[in-house]
Amino acid sequence: MKKLPFLILLFSLFYTLGLSQVGVKDRVLIQTKNGNEYVGKVISEDQRSYVLDTNDLGQITIKKEDVQSIRTLRETETEKEGEIWLENPFSSRYFYAPNGYNLRKGEGYYQNTFLFVNQASYGITNNLTVGVGVIPLFLFDGTSSPIWITPKFSIPVVKDKFNVGVGGLLGTVLGEEETGFGILYGAFTVGDRNRNLNVGVGYGYFDGTLADRPVINISGMIRLSPKFYLISENYIIQDVGLISLGGRVNFRKVSLDFGLYTVTEIFESGSFAAVPLISVGIPFGNPAE
Repeated sequence: MKKLPFLILLFSLFYTLGLSQVGVKDRVLIQTKNGNEYVGKVISEDQRSYVLDTNDLGQITIKKEDVQSIRTLRETETEKEGEIWLENPFSSRYFYAPNGYNLRKGEGYYQNTFLFVNQASYGITNNLTVGVGVIPLFLFDGTSSPIWITPKFSIPVVKDKFNVGVGGLLGTVLGEEETGFGILYGAFTVGDRNRNLNVGVGYGYFDGTLADRPVINISGMIRLSPKFYLISENYIIQDVGLISLGGRVNFRKVSLDFGLYTVTEIFESGSFAAVPLISVGIPFGNPAE
């Protein structure tokens, strides 16, 4: 029984140290156990509480025992009119097409499209992202299933203004012979992670044969609010244009992509038809600064 007070004290010490990874004058985001969020500059800190200087509430004191999490905000994360504009955890892609930005080291996400298409991507370094994907048709009567990896290397030519990335999708079909497929591409992105335009050029291949004409990708993203992004992802494949328009809603622990795809030839016929897109993303990891 004599060990119990000591263990409680030890636990409390480690808990306090875990919350104290911020410095005075840092801009921080504090989430409390009752679900509230506060953004402000740390004025002072002791063993029991933080004192924040906030835009809306002035100086406030938050007890450490009420804190669920605390982290330092990056320069790109701002507070506008009382709303917190956090970083975009899916800034390295549009609906599916990659751009010139990379996931940060330690940052990752899982993406599911139409229930069957699954991919997880992770930032190995600030310049290298690797993803793996599968369409698990083997769950249905042992049908052969496509799998792939998606390495991408990117560099900021001009920070937050112009990024270049090169990568590929390298795949095969489990249970089949000589079914290698994929695409090798380059991506050139103008703008920051919230508002950008991307031009990509890629060559597809199948069973060792490279396509004789490239696929052109022209995509863009505009952030209109703390949670909503307007997205357009478009392709020129041979002589066919595939265009889309939709959006992304980022919640704290999940995102929803939605949109419509159509081909340009439909407009020439005087009619309209489109295929809907629904995709869910789940961010994970602890991105490096």
